[in-house]
This record gives sequence, structure tokens and C-alpha cells, in this order.
Amino acid sequence: MQSLINHLNQLQDLVLTRDEHRQTGDGSHLDSLNDSIDELVEKLPPDVRSHWQLLSKRDHVVMSPMYNGSCSVCGMRLPIAQVQAVRMCKTLQNCPSCTRILFEENDAPQWIGERPSRNAPRKSGVSRFSAPSLMIPALKATNGAEAITELAQLMEEMKFISRSDRLIQNALEREAILSTAMENGIAFPHVRGVEGGGLTFALGISKEGIPFDEDGTIVNIIFLITIPSAVSAFYLRLMSMLTETFIKEQHRQALLASENQDQLWKALTKATRYCIK
Repeated sequence: MQSLINHLNQLQDLVLTRDEHRQTGDGSHLDSLNDSIDELVEKLPPDVRSHWQLLSKRDHVVMSPMYNGSCSVCGMRLPIAQVQAVRMCKTLQNCPSCTRILFEENDAPQWIGERPSRNAPRKSGVSRFSAPSLMIPALKATNGAEAITELAQLMEEMKFISRSDRLIQNALEREAILSTAMENGIAFPHVRGVEGGGLTFALGISKEGIPFDEDGTIVNIIFLITIPSAVSAFYLRLMSMLTETFIKEQHRQALLASENQDQLWKALTKATRYCIK
């Protein structure tokens, strides 16, 4: 059964990658992604295939990790018997509320950031998703994998996420499907299923530029993003907003001119003040 869960998660990764490519890419990889998706769907057992197709017509997030005994997508608290059934992984289990397929991943990275107190002022803008401590104005990395590693380790060092080793592995596996490097020297490596908190990103800058992927695409601006399952759809909106902002050369140059964390944070905040509320 675990191999079937892995197969379904691989299928979902491809579907969500296709969604990203449709929104922010040039469409050049759609045919190959569609072929890979169709191939994985055909390999499913007939009953699972029909169930998958039914669920995916409603929402492309079909798989939901179980976190603290709850469905990560809808938040439904699961009966104790079903929690045990998900952990035993002998049959497919569906959330009683949203009907997504449940699974558990014990070694997945988790969000461990400090939760704001009830009396703390509500955050706005980009501060909802990041912090000055997650800025690297001068990456030491010489390639994409090293940049992802540097950013992930900072996120763990600043106590936003756990298991940076798994975060790095998952981000590189996602990059192997289709590079997140885009035009104008920007890349959006990311990992879904980082539960326990909100969407979070670290930002790294390479003024000289580094080859990010196997094609040698040169990037200067790298956002490493961790995405809880419940906000997978919002991630596409955020990436679209960031892309639209940093298509403009003056905003990219402001980031590249930053000499320290505070300057980079201020440049990011200023550039995104109208698109990210």
C-alpha cells in the first residue's frame, strides 16, 4: 500500500507542477507533463484510478498528509481508529470531511516558527510570509542545489522549519521534475506539505548570478518557499504576484543593490507593498 501512496503523491506532484507551468511558464513543457501524468494514471488500479479522477475534477489537491491526527487540508480532526488505519497503511483512507486521500510522512519537514500571541498586531504584506532574518543578500552558493541548501539551512537555523535535510531533498526532487528558474533571473524552488504553520519563504541574492539548473539557466534572485497543503492554491497566486513584481527591472535592481539583511528586507517590502496586502 505504501508504494501506491508514493505513486499517488508522485502523480499529484506532476499535476501541481503542470498547474504552476500553466500559470507562470511558457507552455513548452505541457505536452511532456501531460504524457507523464497520463502514464501514471494508467498504472493505477482501476478502482483507485476512477476514485482519483473523481476527486481531481473537484480539486487538484487530492492527497492530504495527516498532521497531529487531523487532515492537513480541511483541518478535520480524525477518529482515533482512522488515525491508526492511516498509520498502518493497509488500505486507502479518505478524510470524512473533504474526502481527500490521507497519508502520513513521519520524516517530513515541519513548520516550527513562533506563533504570534493573540494581542500581537496582525501582520500585513510580505511580513505574513517571511522575516528579515530569512534574507541572504550575498549567497555563497555557486549553483542551484547549493543555493537551496543555504536557504533551507537558514530557515532551520532561524527556527522556522525542522529537518532542513529533508527540505533540501524534497526541493531538489521537485526541481528534477521541472526547473523553477524563470526569465529575468528569478527562481522559485519550493516544497509542499510543510505542515504546522503558514506559507514561509527565504530570499537569497547572487549579484553575479549562478547556474540554477541542468540547462545552466542563470539566476540572481531565489525564493525558497515552504507550502502547507491547505494553501497549495494560494501559492500559485503568491508566485504570480512575485513574478509580476520582479519582472520590472527597477525592483530586481533594488534587491541586487542591497548590502545587508535590513536593506534587502526593505527593498522586498517596498517592491511588494501594493501586490501583497
